[in-house]
Amino acid sequence: MDDLRARADLHAALGQPGSGRLRYAAAMHFHRKGLIAPEVLEVYRTCSPQDWEDPAGLLAARGLTLDLPPPDTPDLAIRLLVEEIDRYLATLPGPGVAEVRSLIARWRDGPVTPASAANVVVGEHLPPALAALAQTHPALAAAIRAGAPYLPWVTYDSYPPEQIGPSFRQGHAFASLVGEGAAIPAEDFDLGLFLIAPHVLYRDHAHPAPELYAPLTGPHGWRFGPGSPLIVKGPHEPVWNLPEAPHLTKVGPTPFLCVFGWTRDTRQPAHVIPAGDWAKLEALRIEG
Repeated sequence: MDDLRARADLHAALGQPGSGRLRYAAAMHFHRKGLIAPEVLEVYRTCSPQDWEDPAGLLAARGLTLDLPPPDTPDLAIRLLVEEIDRYLATLPGPGVAEVRSLIARWRDGPVTPASAANVVVGEHLPPALAALAQTHPALAAAIRAGAPYLPWVTYDSYPPEQIGPSFRQGHAFASLVGEGAAIPAEDFDLGLFLIAPHVLYRDHAHPAPELYAPLTGPHGWRFGPGSPLIVKGPHEPVWNLPEAPHLTKVGPTPFLCVFGWTRDTRQPAHVIPAGDWAKLEALRIEG
């Protein structure tokens, strides 16, 4: 068993048949390497017969913590992040999820090219987003935290500034994990992370690419065409946008962090769709 597989197995989905013993085997792997204490290993052994039993609860009850060091190489951090994202997507319902996962499986084993690009938005807003995510998905939050420094975080600059507005231009960043120019290369597929500062309005827009949003934080507001009502959704409620389908996002009090997937036509740019109520939506505040 290699470290990448063991890190993923250590957080195998609760309830999955055989997951208790999978977690115990992974804990044994790291115990043999001197990275997990005997008392922590015993917790995983105790929980292993029950696939639904979360070792985190027993660790807390015994005053123990799983202090596994972060991945020691950028390559491992990025591959672990892709693994955790795929595991997360496997838990979600709805259209687009299976298509994105099939493309992850096709491209995930390509060569890794880490990046090192500091980003003000990421530095300020990723930590509180991960703090919120860690309450329900600690393994995914830890994988994003470990992999984020090696991703090519950029600002999407294809929108005319006067159309998309200053708050979005100055308040967002995204990084491609798998795709053209991404950490792992792929053709006509883009998988990554998208981050937007609190209360920012991502105005009505559309693009030729079919798109999956898997929001990791919330609540945030959504609408699917100018004049349509704003719908508030919590985290982990995926959104599937068909080609050229209008959509808008109004960020709530927690930074918007999501996994995104474009499944084709990734070189075709997005475009803004004019609407008359942007000033009202900019001023709107969604309660947490």
